[in-house]
Amino acid sequence: MFRFTASARCALLSAAVFTVAAAHGQAPAPTDAATPAGQAAPATTAQAPAREQVSPSLGGVSRRIRANRQARVQRNILDTYSHRWEIAGGGGFLRFRTGQYLQKITEVNFFSSAAYALNPQLSIVGDVRGMYGKANIPNVFELNNVFSPQISEYTFMAGPQYRFRAKEKYSVSGSVTGGVALSKFGGDAKGLPSQDIGMWPDSNSRPAFAVNILGDYNIYNNLSARVQPTYLGTTFGGTLQNNLGVQFGVVYRIGRIR
Repeated sequence: MFRFTASARCALLSAAVFTVAAAHGQAPAPTDAATPAGQAAPATTAQAPAREQVSPSLGGVSRRIRANRQARVQRNILDTYSHRWEIAGGGGFLRFRTGQYLQKITEVNFFSSAAYALNPQLSIVGDVRGMYGKANIPNVFELNNVFSPQISEYTFMAGPQYRFRAKEKYSVSGSVTGGVALSKFGGDAKGLPSQDIGMWPDSNSRPAFAVNILGDYNIYNNLSARVQPTYLGTTFGGTLQNNLGVQFGVVYRIGRIR
């Protein structure tokens, strides 16, 4: 009679279990020899996407676009400020003292000018202006019930004009002009001389001069809108009148500097 040892019995029991499991379609789970017992397998990490790189050709396109834009701006600047003539006109306001002891009034005015360009920066300009208002005559100077007579002055001046900033959309210039001023102070004084009611005496030719700042905004290369602060010095009655004002208008350019 045979006797089975303990090791033989274990071997037979293991074989029986394996046979039963195989019959039911189950197989023991494989063991990863590279993974130590009691430790979970490391998670698989996703590969990081490659960093997007800018193509060198795109940088070249941007540089070409900037270069083309700068070339276009320079062409517009050259085309705008290479005109031979600038003809301007418009209107504005001027603060004017009507007599030595009278208060200042606000006059409306028109202006017209023509500038002949020697080069894109320097021009010679001629300027004509007319100013209109009503004087305020106080009681101490009142005669024949004249309290607010209509007055007017006209100036004819010329001088240099210099453009010291020229951009595609705007420019800034300055001018200094000198000439003569005419006045009509007594025309509405009911036959009285203007000085009898406290105003400056009428004159057909008195020295006058002006200092102007010209700010032009370019609508087209040959058409601009202008704002022109101005100082006008007149010498009616042998004294100096310091008059400040501002003018608004348009500028039209024609011809070419050869």
